[in-house]
Amino acid sequence: MSANSFDARSTLQVGDESYEIFRLDKVEGSARLPYSLKVLLENLLRTEDGANITADHIRALGGWDASAQPSQEIQFTPARVIMQDFTGVPCVVDLATMREAVKELGGDPAKINPLAPAELVIDHSVIADKFGTPESFAQNVELEYGRNRERYQFLRWGQTAFDEFKVVPPGTGIVHQVNIEHLARTVMVRGGQAYPDTLVGTDSHTTMVNGLGVLGWGVGGIEAEAAMLGQPVSMLIPRVVGFKLTGELPTGTTATDLVLTITEMLRKHGVVGKFVEFYGEGVSAVPLANRATIGNMSPEFGSTAAMFPIDGETISYLRLTGRSEQQLALVEAYAKEQGLWLDPAAEPDFSEKLELDLSTVVPSIAGPKRPQDRIVLADAKNQFLQDVRNYVKDGGDVDEASKESFPASDAPAISNGAPAQKVKVTAPDGTEYELDHGAVTVAAITSCTNTSNPYVMVAAALVAKKAVEKGLTRKPWVKTTLAPGSKVVMDYYDRAGLTPYLDKMGFNLVGYGCTTCIGNSGPLPEEVSKAVNEHDLAVVSVLSGNRNFEGRINPDVKMNYLASPPLVVAYAIAGSMKTDITTEALGTDSDGHPVFLKDIWPSEQEVEEVVASAIGQEMFGSSYADVFAGDAQWQALPVPTGDTFEWDPQSTYVRKPPYFEGMGMDPEPVQDISGARVLAKLGDSVTTDHISPAGAIKADTPAGKYLTEHGVERRDFNSYGSRRGNHEVMIRGTFANIRLRNQIAPGTEGGYTRDFTVDGGPVSFIYDASQNYQAAGIPLVVLAGKEYGSGSSRDWAAKGTALLGVKAVIAESYERIHRSNLIGMGVLPLQFPEGQSAESLGLTGEETFSVSGITALNEGGIPGTVKVTTDTGVEFDATVRIDTPGEADYYRNGGIMQYVLRSLIRG
Repeated sequence: MSANSFDARSTLQVGDESYEIFRLDKVEGSARLPYSLKVLLENLLRTEDGANITADHIRALGGWDASAQPSQEIQFTPARVIMQDFTGVPCVVDLATMREAVKELGGDPAKINPLAPAELVIDHSVIADKFGTPESFAQNVELEYGRNRERYQFLRWGQTAFDEFKVVPPGTGIVHQVNIEHLARTVMVRGGQAYPDTLVGTDSHTTMVNGLGVLGWGVGGIEAEAAMLGQPVSMLIPRVVGFKLTGELPTGTTATDLVLTITEMLRKHGVVGKFVEFYGEGVSAVPLANRATIGNMSPEFGSTAAMFPIDGETISYLRLTGRSEQQLALVEAYAKEQGLWLDPAAEPDFSEKLELDLSTVVPSIAGPKRPQDRIVLADAKNQFLQDVRNYVKDGGDVDEASKESFPASDAPAISNGAPAQKVKVTAPDGTEYELDHGAVTVAAITSCTNTSNPYVMVAAALVAKKAVEKGLTRKPWVKTTLAPGSKVVMDYYDRAGLTPYLDKMGFNLVGYGCTTCIGNSGPLPEEVSKAVNEHDLAVVSVLSGNRNFEGRINPDVKMNYLASPPLVVAYAIAGSMKTDITTEALGTDSDGHPVFLKDIWPSEQEVEEVVASAIGQEMFGSSYADVFAGDAQWQALPVPTGDTFEWDPQSTYVRKPPYFEGMGMDPEPVQDISGARVLAKLGDSVTTDHISPAGAIKADTPAGKYLTEHGVERRDFNSYGSRRGNHEVMIRGTFANIRLRNQIAPGTEGGYTRDFTVDGGPVSFIYDASQNYQAAGIPLVVLAGKEYGSGSSRDWAAKGTALLGVKAVIAESYERIHRSNLIGMGVLPLQFPEGQSAESLGLTGEETFSVSGITALNEGGIPGTVKVTTDTGVEFDATVRIDTPGEADYYRNGGIMQYVLRSLIRG
């Protein structure tokens, strides 16, 4: 029950239904707040308890100073939690382990139960092994069940053992697309109350739902577990960046072009840790599907959320996707009553402002390794010819044809042409072709970012149709895959008669899941992979995803480009980044005439006609009618029973983690760190993709050796993501990304360090060195540069770091989620003094480190700085990046899970 200090409790009548609401207009200053802060204000009014959430917190938010730096801590209680299976399985593993820990400490295991609705969508497990045939989908599903049976049985147990926990089975769709099409409420109803739908999710692209007016963002799995167990999310009232939209998108551009433009602008501006909110008259011209695409890319901007207010477009989308008429009426009435309905002329208070005229957007792609590195499509060839030099060895051949692509003013090295390495390849059917640097070996229509958007998906199918009609096809070396985010996509393709054209172009359905976007692209054809590796070719992928970090998409592919779905089809036909698809022919038609992109690019009217005629409300109704039931394979899985899970000691997928071993009811005092060694010294922009285990497991790595020792055949290794429920595999894959460059072990790439427990400090696997250090009782630290931990909200980046024995990370700066997750696992995040770095301080990583002053946390406060000293005489004051009292409580308890567990038992 709310303390209701502001007398905000009221009633809203909608049709025959009456709902309790908490009125925002009872708080002075609320009318001028941005939409997102109004949602937070309602949250505080409704959950005010006089202790964690007080009237002072509510007044502070009502009196928000837009120009101030964040300093006021508040407790945000999300209405629900959403998960995908890679990050969700460890959540359920931890909940199952907590039940046992409660039992051992004399409590009731049933207390460990989600207190907020928690929904998990299985979308990360399907791998595009098979492609290019009508059987691809069925074959990939069969392989998926074979690999993941243990995990799926465990999730089915969780669905029966925990209240308020539901699982959307495999083969249904991608979590964020399922969220906007079905799970999102926009306005939540629970216990007679109506309030804004809010959430946290165990995937950074949870922000896709921001396009539907729902405030939510990605957190680590450990934070999500706490939210499921009723713990609020501790946060500072953020700065809010207003992003004004005017005009309309020009013909020939897509939502992908728009979102890449916005990503570049916001990255340049700097929005890490801030909310972004779209406003202005141009918002009305942005279809809901485009809003969702923009919201989805919020992690690529660096913002916490990227909000669109509720308006008529929101209601239209909710109606299209099958929400009830009562729900539609409630959303509209509630939003208008609370001042949450879009006023195109309004200009709320914002901390900072940007503006974009939509008519200035041009066709674009992004790459070769970061989503914010936008390239105007017309410049893509020239940019590739420059960038490829960073990926090939000097001394190779030169592509004479590329010389003319560079203006005379360019440096001589570039104007002498781009590297070339032409290799003859014979396909299984006997046809021969040449591979070269820049060959497009993966062309994937993938990721909820774009597959949720019918305009770009229909445009892709129309490009395929026009290409087929002209006699064009994909190049034989291109692996083409189609992985929509929901079954609705294939329904409207079928209804529009477009599926056969995609099939003829090789874009057969491979699965309903993330596939290529998260590294589940599957292997390249054997002959292509062999040629690439034997000749060290810098080949590329083109995908309609949201991430293109190094080593993420496919181990054979060095350069990765984000593009709209229709451009993915175009590049599959062109087959090379050395083709300027805006001016050069993609191929020749059946009469031998050149065919250009403009010849097969559909008009806006053509796309809109298909969308209008082929997509209907009944499709969403039938696709989601029984969404939690699953197919026959899912229903046939044997389900364990009981309040606690029966761990299988032979399992290599699901194992009981060690987080609560030896834990007592009272935490041990915080201690200073002495005699620590450096496990890794890293540069700028090290992402959670570099830290967290992801992608394929290689046989000669510690994880591969572990699986081999446990009787797993190499063909059954599966991916790190699918084995997230086994901490033994995950520790061995932490800091093991094939593109990681650990400066302590120069000349290496991958999970290597130097092991100073051995004379001379030989190069060793990071995992092996960690085991030796821990056996010798030596604590570890990580040194890093700017933006440490940017990328997906992967709890295992923090869990793996902690289990490797790392006690502190010292970085120049952090991205929000990873810093928070480190604290949640009992790892201390420290920051070099402003303007200082490992380099400026002369640190090599061979030193031993001591950190003093941490014990001040035992007095109840948070020290501003601690003293760091080394055995070489370097000394500096590091800033303590424990930013809130709530985070300090987690750290004192050894982590967020230990804090929650103790709180629940005492409660």
